Amino acid sequence: MIDVNWFEGIAVFIVATVAMLVFASVTQGFLLVKNRVVETLLLLLVAFTLFRPGFWMDLVAPPLVSAPPGSLAQVADGLAAGDLLRLRVDGFDDVGAPRSFVAVLPLGEGEDGAARLQGAGLETVAAGGKVVVDSVAFDSAAQDAGLDFDQVVTEIMFPAAQPPKQLMFIPALLVLCGVIFLQRRRRAPEV
Repeated sequence: MIDVNWFEGIAVFIVATVAMLVFASVTQGFLLVKNRVVETLLLLLVAFTLFRPGFWMDLVAPPLVSAPPGSLAQVADGLAAGDLLRLRVDGFDDVGAPRSFVAVLPLGEGEDGAARLQGAGLETVAAGGKVVVDSVAFDSAAQDAGLDFDQVVTEIMFPAAQPPKQLMFIPALLVLCGVIFLQRRRRAPEV
């Protein structure tokens, strides 16, 4: 319900209500007639899909794209200021132990990718076929992300274009209609 308009809010309310009713039919073992095991599993899958459509959409269209570290400035050039860039980094912690982590870096203001990286407080240099953190500005987004001098960037991950997760409602509702159709055929005719 964050950043939704009236139409989206009503749609979320309706879908959540249907999901709760489907889940209640799973727990009770009864929709129109007593559920078979396969129907119960299908209804559980429908309820999960209606509650969390993003889970399936992330499997169909991954939310992040990976790029080699040498293309850091080009990737940042394709993103806007404030977009999140994820950097897989190898380095050492404060006591000298090896450390590997993912730093989430919000890009700063700038006209191109290099300027946006510098606006975030990060400067890198290509050395020996590797991209090494050369400088991190004090009290910057790069420092807040955990980046430090002499760490090696091993991978870049950035947001990918994804279809709306609400598209997963379509197969879920089709499966629900199929279960309802099967149960209506089994229901005893009314006198």
